[in-house]
Amino acid sequence: MTDFLDTVSGSRASISSTTNRYIVGPTIELRLPLGFGVEADALYRHFRYNSTASLVDAVSTLTTSGGAWEFPILLKKRLLKGPSRPFLDAGISFDRISGVSQTVQTVIFPNRTITSTNSNPAELKNDFSSGFTMGGGVELKALMLRVTPEIRYTRWGTQHFNSIITNGSLGSNLNQAEFLIGLTW
Repeated sequence: MTDFLDTVSGSRASISSTTNRYIVGPTIELRLPLGFGVEADALYRHFRYNSTASLVDAVSTLTTSGGAWEFPILLKKRLLKGPSRPFLDAGISFDRISGVSQTVQTVIFPNRTITSTNSNPAELKNDFSSGFTMGGGVELKALMLRVTPEIRYTRWGTQHFNSIITNGSLGSNLNQAEFLIGLTW
């Protein structure tokens, strides 16, 4: 529901980001008495951002992509019994950036091009972050399958990306809202 990265283009820079709208990964839950449970997930999302900056005698283009692994550990409370059970959950999340690849291409006028690739871009300030997560949803039982639509909110403690690129800016979104659908049995 929210983008992974926030971008603002400036007078000499154009910055854009793409966050894939799907998140995938396994989940495990330990069910406890009285409708309580402890859930742990390993969720993956892919992201990409591009920046084009115009300098006096050059144009520089950055193309960066990577993945973010999110590991929430949640205390869950089911509120009712039956085939349709609303629930609330809250806990902590850890987020790790991995597989970052950045290609920088600089065209220096009139006819010189320099291209480089790296896995540690300057705008990546922290490859690890933690935060508070809370959410709610409903668990629907259909034979042996459980379908669990949920809305989650996470407030991250630190930004992964934080940079000013030629009057534009790139930053991680500290407020994250997600709509998730879990399939378990």
